[in-house]
Amino acid sequence: MKKTIKQDMPIGELLRVEDVLPPPEDLVLSQETVKVTLSLSKSSINFFKQQAERCHTKYQRMIRQLVDMYAARYSST
Repeated sequence: MKKTIKQDMPIGELLRVEDVLPPPEDLVLSQETVKVTLSLSKSSINFFKQQAERCHTKYQRMIRQLVDMYAARYSST
């Protein structure tokens, strides 16, 4: 008789691991923001909209992250 293994049951010895995930309130990255008006090319906006849809996020958030990363990279510390 062939021994069957239940797929929804653990296999082998179990080991408890430390919880390393931060609490949900620590995942919210809130920064002070300033509203600006910025004229961008239609092709740039279309690019960010397509990428945002593919990544399931908002295109404005992607642009803001890009500008933040650029500023952090080239700001003097």
